[in-house]
Order: sequence, then C-alpha cells, then structure tokens
Amino acid sequence: MTNPTVSLPLRARFNLIPPWALVVVAVISVQFGAAFAKGLFETTGPGGVVFLRTLLAGIMFMVLWRPQVFGHSRSAYLHIAAYGIIIAAMMLSFYAAIQRIPLGITVAIAFAGPLGVAVIGSRKLVDMLWVALAGIGVLLLSPFTDATLDPLGMVLALMSALTWAIYILLTKRVNRVMPGNAALALSMCVAAIAALPFGLGGAVQIIPNPAFILLSVVVALLSSAIPFGLEFHALKSLSSRAFGLLVSLEPVVAAIVGFLILQETLDANEIIGIALVTVAAVATTQE
Repeated sequence: MTNPTVSLPLRARFNLIPPWALVVVAVISVQFGAAFAKGLFETTGPGGVVFLRTLLAGIMFMVLWRPQVFGHSRSAYLHIAAYGIIIAAMMLSFYAAIQRIPLGITVAIAFAGPLGVAVIGSRKLVDMLWVALAGIGVLLLSPFTDATLDPLGMVLALMSALTWAIYILLTKRVNRVMPGNAALALSMCVAAIAALPFGLGGAVQIIPNPAFILLSVVVALLSSAIPFGLEFHALKSLSSRAFGLLVSLEPVVAAIVGFLILQETLDANEIIGIALVTVAAVATTQE
C-alpha cells in the first residue's frame, strides 16, 4: 500500500508543474517513441504497433493507478468507451495514412484537428494570430509536392485530424466523469480491445524475439503511457485552444531531433516554420 506521507508531497510537487510544460514533455516523449517504433513496423505492421502500444500502456496504467473498475455511472462507462475507441481510431488512421502518403503531408493534414480546436476556442483576435502562425509553421515544415497523392491515404489523414480533435475535446469531459486517472486507465484498455482486430496478427510476431518484446515496452512507455498520462493531467486545467496550439510543436521537435541526432539538414522553410510554431506556442504559455 502506498504511504500517504510519501506520495502526497510527490503529487503536490507534480501539480506545481505548469500544464504547458507537461504537454511539451509529452510531445518530446512521442517523438522518441516514434523513433523506437520504426524498429517494430516491419515485424508487426502499423496495426500491431497500435495494439501493443495501447495494450501495454493499459496494463501500465492499471498496475500504477489500480482504478475502480465497477460501480460507476452508465454515463461514465459510455464516456470511457467512446474515449477508448477514439484513441484507437486516432492511432490506427494516422499509421494507416503514412503507409500511403508521405509522413510530412500526413502530419500537416492531421494537425488540422488540433488547430481546428484552437480556432473554435479562440475568443480574441490575437488568439487567431497565434493559430495562424502555428498553421503556417506546420505547413512550412511539411514537404508538400506536386506528386499525385493516394486518395485513401488523404482520407485516412483527414480521419486522423478529426479523431485528434475529438480526442482533445473528449478529454476535457472524460476528466470529469471519474476521479483521478481512473478514466484514462480504463479507456486505454478499451483502446486495446478496439485495436485488437487490426493488430493481433502482427503483434504475436514479436513473441519469439525477446528484444522486440522489450522494444514494445519502451514504445508503449514513450509513445502512449507517458504522453497520454501527461496530456490527460494537463487538460484538467489547460484550455482546449492552448493544447491545440502546443501540440503543433510535434513537427518542430521532430525536425530538431532529426537535425541534432540524424544529421538531417534544415532548409529555410523549415527554419521559418520552426520559428513560427515556437512563437505561437510560447505566446500561448504566457496567457
């Protein structure tokens, strides 16, 4: 049993962290998780990665938080079911899209979701300025070309944008239906069940290889457990508009990591894009 005299100060210190900082850490964690996930794609396929991410993250949350499973209201269970399905749909549609169209274009289309939420939540002219800057920055970071794009890939990317927007809005509501982090733990288990038909066949391919099993745990921790946990906590006090702008830092972090670690070059458009998104994100944290 957790010692209250030890855990309470830790929770208190955690609550002192600004919510925008939690989102930034979540964004960084996702990018490192994506780098590790590439090692699983050839073995499990995108569906297998999503199933493993949600399954292992769900197990981690259940062990860490030990939520009450029974005794909640019908409304609470409906919210949890919807939230879990949206989490799975968001991941599956994004991974399926990048199989058909370039990653950068998929990211640009998918970010229409959180930026759309930011637009809806804007109440002042200056808010629209930050949204516009972030949107332009994301486009500059994305390699749009004149090449013919797969129509299904475009539809899947748009589905990813829609589900991402619903995820942000639904998180605010789910935060209120259950105490603590119980709703997230149970919803991640629902997400694993929703992803099972799409990923079980690929996921079982890792069983003979202990290295892949360990890699799956790392991916689940960095790509799901840490970012979803931090975002869930941040959205308890952060507005949907601010969150929508802050997550636009993802392509910025990806570009910077590629430059620092993979020695990928940054052209003028990408540098300007990084600057615009960073300005918009910093402006949001000052409100």
